[in-house]
Amino acid sequence: MTNSGSVAAVDLGATSGRVIVGHVDTEGIRMEHVARFPNGPVALHEDDREALHWDVVELHRQVTDGLRDAFGRHPEIASIGIDSWAVDYGLLRDGRLLGLPYHYRDERHEHGVDRVHRRMDAAELHARNGLQHLPFNTVFQFAADPSVRLAQRALLVPDLLGYWLTGVEAAERTNASTTGLLNATTRGWDPALRAAAGLPSGLLPTLRDPGERLGALLPSVADAVGGRAPVTLVGSHDTASAVVAVPATEPDFAYISSGTWSLVGVELDAPVLSDAARAANCTNEGGVDGRVRFLKNVSGLWLLSESVRTWERGGAPVDLEALLASAAAVTAPVPVFDPADESFTAPGDMPARIASWCTAHGLSAPANRAEFVRSILESLATAYAATLETITAVTGRDVRQVHIVGGGSQNRLLCQLTADRTGLPVLAGPVEATALGNVLVQARAEGLGGLGGASLEALRDRVARTVEPVRYTPGSSATPSPRSTPRRRMSV
Repeated sequence: MTNSGSVAAVDLGATSGRVIVGHVDTEGIRMEHVARFPNGPVALHEDDREALHWDVVELHRQVTDGLRDAFGRHPEIASIGIDSWAVDYGLLRDGRLLGLPYHYRDERHEHGVDRVHRRMDAAELHARNGLQHLPFNTVFQFAADPSVRLAQRALLVPDLLGYWLTGVEAAERTNASTTGLLNATTRGWDPALRAAAGLPSGLLPTLRDPGERLGALLPSVADAVGGRAPVTLVGSHDTASAVVAVPATEPDFAYISSGTWSLVGVELDAPVLSDAARAANCTNEGGVDGRVRFLKNVSGLWLLSESVRTWERGGAPVDLEALLASAAAVTAPVPVFDPADESFTAPGDMPARIASWCTAHGLSAPANRAEFVRSILESLATAYAATLETITAVTGRDVRQVHIVGGGSQNRLLCQLTADRTGLPVLAGPVEATALGNVLVQARAEGLGGLGGASLEALRDRVARTVEPVRYTPGSSATPSPRSTPRRRMSV
């Protein structure tokens, strides 16, 4: 076991990607940002429509460039871990990619839902996979994709990038659990679900767990990045990694991983597959160390970022901090809408869609930008509170505090509104929870910083000793610090 060392975390989100070097010792964790690059949908004309894809080839280039910079600064890097968003995949034949992967916001998956449900009804689907119904779940995407009949292998996005780095085909289990093809009880691929999606046998790769070594870098990749560190599997679904880094010191917590999406949930030891869970549209996704992330997928700051993009297309850049301050100063009532409504899923003029939703539901639309922002954040906080109420009713869990991690933990107004709506204290931070969780799983696998063999609770304790979350009290008028503040580095 080594007292200190460094690993590289590749953290890919729906709007941007990062390569971060995590330096781990017995006193704490230091995160060093090496590279950041944009990510987003690419619209391509096909079949008389504009289809949305991911440019994974460009992502691969950015990742290898970032790793080259990381090894240039720190040749001693011991391991590389990759996490990304869920559900989307690439298809391979003879090791070659069959076209750019589709984006989960592309409309084609709508055809897949009916096809799957003709073979297996919603009740049996949930009994087997335990997932919340989302029309873009991979099982539905596969059913709508004729190219699966040409493919020999399907790899989710982080698995695809891992394959290009190592030449090893595998499916990391936490991300595989989001596909709708993994059995929630056995945690293995379910043949009946595969048949419901119309998949050929052999398309799905071998399942592997976080902490396992995927493989060594291919010689050509090692030469390109200037390093020889292997790739280690982490919670490759970004929320699985984020939950690892929740700085909870007590078991009675709920988490909100807040970014483009908001994942609101609790951590359990076993899935909940009851009729009540299905009726509430809750999901059972895999976590690190075999834990279950029992949660609901709620729309997130996508609503705000897409609104800002709309306003910027019409004029000058938007000062988001000033806009949030204006939203915090709004005293007039604003409409609360359903952020999960499917009309808000696709890219486009989000303020117009919000106004249209309000009109259709007999509400007055926001009158200006500050009111739109306040309406978005009030609606998200209200949805968080309702979701937590549902989750506690279904699971019987006694939640006494809420941890908000990810980019949304910097949004002071959202955090305060969440405390107000839930009636629970909110602890905000760390912002880089996903990358931290990625680093921690690698550090444990490599035995760095005294973490070899550490429990999940011990990993969280290390985060709690490194980063002090900002606390928001229900009904508080205090203005907290805008971001997490580093703790004094302490010996564990």
